[in-house]
Amino acid sequence: HVDNGDHVIVINAEKVKMTGKKWTDRVIFTYSGYPGGQKLLTPNMIKAKHPARLVEHAVRGMLPKNAMGRELFRSLHVYVGDKHPHEAQQPKEIKF
Repeated sequence: HVDNGDHVIVINAEKVKMTGKKWTDRVIFTYSGYPGGQKLLTPNMIKAKHPARLVEHAVRGMLPKNAMGRELFRSLHVYVGDKHPHEAQQPKEIKF
C-alpha cells in the first residue's frame, strides 16, 4: 500500500456498462447527516445527471477505508467525453 504519485485519468465515463438489471435494481444510498437527508438513487438516475460519479463511486468502494484510501482517491480524475485538461502532463494511454 504505497502512494507512488501516479494519477489516473478516466475519459468517456458516460460509456460505462452494467450487465443485467443493475441499472434499475441496484440502489445507492446517500446520507447528508441531517434528519430526512437520506436518498436512494439508482445508477440510471446518477448517470442521467453525473455520469462520472458512477465510476468514482465504484473506485471509492474498492479503496481502503482510511487516510491512504482518501489520498489515493484524490489522484483519480474522471471526465465525461474524451477531452480533459491534463494534456500538458503527457499522460500515457492504457487500453483494456
